[in-house]
Amino acid sequence: MADEGLNFANPLFKQFAFYGGVVLAKTMTMSILTSINRIRKSVFANPEDCAIGKAMNRDVKPTLTDPTVERIRRCHLNDLENVVTFVLVGLLYVSSGPDPSTAVTYFRIFTGCRLLHTVAYLGQVPQPSRALMFGGGLTVAMLMAVDVIRKASF
Repeated sequence: MADEGLNFANPLFKQFAFYGGVVLAKTMTMSILTSINRIRKSVFANPEDCAIGKAMNRDVKPTLTDPTVERIRRCHLNDLENVVTFVLVGLLYVSSGPDPSTAVTYFRIFTGCRLLHTVAYLGQVPQPSRALMFGGGLTVAMLMAVDVIRKASF
């Protein structure tokens, strides 16, 4: 049937691809944001990277202690831990033939939680804001994983 499987003829996969694409693009953007701030602040992690700062007539030494760069980097690492898991579990989940309205709700909740998690992290919004967004996204991914395991039981 044309509307099943992991292709854009499947409306559910198309929804998953959209939301998965949003969170993957956000994750890649964090890498760019880290690099921009490293260059702007002349905060480089490796000796060979210090040449960039020296080319701008700045005396720089490798450092891993800049609070802004480290905050962005930690946010990026958190995305890598959660977004990759969501995309992998999501592919299995879409393949399992879930209820479409439940699935789209999960995709939207996860995406919203990850975007708000980034705002809370980079904006230094007081806890438990970031923890709640992390927990919301993790809960959705776990619910999808449990559904996949339940359907795949043999």
